[in-house]
Amino acid sequence: MDPVTIKDIARALNLSTSTVSRALRDSYEISPETKRLVMEYAERLNYRPNPIALSLKGSSSKALAVIVPQIANNFFSQAINGIEAIAYNRGYHVIIFQTHESYEREMANVQQAVARRVDGLLLSLSSETSDVAHLHALHAQGVPLVLFDRVAPDLPVTQVVADNFGGAYAATSHLLQTGRRRIAHLTIPPYLSITQERLAGYRAALEQYGVAFDENLVRYGTFGPDEADELVEQLLAQEPRPDAFFTASDRLALGCLTALRKRGIRIPEDISLIGFTNLPAAEMLNPPLSTVTQPAQEIGQLAAERLIELIERKQKASPPATVKLPTTLLVRESSAPPVRAEADFRIGL
Repeated sequence: MDPVTIKDIARALNLSTSTVSRALRDSYEISPETKRLVMEYAERLNYRPNPIALSLKGSSSKALAVIVPQIANNFFSQAINGIEAIAYNRGYHVIIFQTHESYEREMANVQQAVARRVDGLLLSLSSETSDVAHLHALHAQGVPLVLFDRVAPDLPVTQVVADNFGGAYAATSHLLQTGRRRIAHLTIPPYLSITQERLAGYRAALEQYGVAFDENLVRYGTFGPDEADELVEQLLAQEPRPDAFFTASDRLALGCLTALRKRGIRIPEDISLIGFTNLPAAEMLNPPLSTVTQPAQEIGQLAAERLIELIERKQKASPPATVKLPTTLLVRESSAPPVRAEADFRIGL
């Protein structure tokens, strides 16, 4: 079926195409009754503006570019769901790009999005991106831009994030409250904003409980395959060895679980484990994984709302700000107190 056009609506309602066009734009020149007739008919026929035609006229393309490290990452797939829900309801299309954690691909994706004349960009930095000069240039050109999750604090644009500090503080505090004291932290590249915030929360909890920070208990990953095994091996070689692992990503949490189990280490009897993840299967693991969850869909929704506000209101839009959404600590069996775990083991529970 051919897409419905403004001419089709005008012919059906016996109106001029200019009247229909202005009614769809909610122009003050058109009466409320005519607007209602046009909008109801357009909705009934599932009318959508032609983005190419709009672009050729120099108007809005009604398209948003979303640039993420990897769609297969559960956090980003949930965030994209939130973005698309808001975009669709506001009449925008979404074009999705993946960087696959590559700085070069990120720059290429930005250039491609601008070449397609999108109205604005939503972006989460790749793990290789330590220099954001390309985004400063984009902002200087007046291109609407909002960052989410992995952000650049020195970039003067709106940035929507989870409370990474609070989540890491809560996770580490929980481990300390259960009696753990040698808490290893497996994390991701050090220049990423989420790495710095989660490490800061981990350190703050140690300080609060009077436990000295030991940088030998911190290991940085690079999103490589099966790298958790080597990191766990290095940490277990220490004396005394760690009695808990707090990981800063779902991938590292799963890798850590596999590495510990392979070495015959019981969780949580010997070592506690807690992640920072949106992994849906966390509660189905053996043992069920304690974790910090992020409001991924809400982050996507809010980021899209702020970008569309920036596009449509321009100078009247809210000033750049960092918007922080709360995280939630879910305590499950993988971080049970050692004394209780040992008692349960003795009585056969």
